[in-house]
Amino acid sequence: VQLVESGGGLVQAGGSLRLSCAASGGTFDNYDLSWFRQAPGKEREFVAGIRISGTTPYHADSVKGRVTISRDNAKNSVHMQMGSLKPEDTAVYYCAARLNPYGDRMRFGPSDYNYWGQGTQVTVSS
Repeated sequence: VQLVESGGGLVQAGGSLRLSCAASGGTFDNYDLSWFRQAPGKEREFVAGIRISGTTPYHADSVKGRVTISRDNAKNSVHMQMGSLKPEDTAVYYCAARLNPYGDRMRFGPSDYNYWGQGTQVTVSS
């Protein structure tokens, strides 16, 4: 599976961005999909994820209420709408896919994911 992110950029605090991830090369609806981020000098961390069915989203506490994740299995894409952005949201954001055809529980660690995009930079200025 190949993943390509888009939608990053520079935004002022309080602003919004919509990140998108296009997938190819696999059976898209066999994968849980998540967004991670990594700020300079910090470990990669889970931001939001969504199960194969698209009915169960998960969010990190740091972004809860500010982020909405959605997926479109027909278009092999996943999106993350981010609002009320803060300078601490500045990071490289990565789309990740985890093969999960049997409905195992959602996972939140980077090592649980099989495929990664190249990342897209989000910079929030104060």
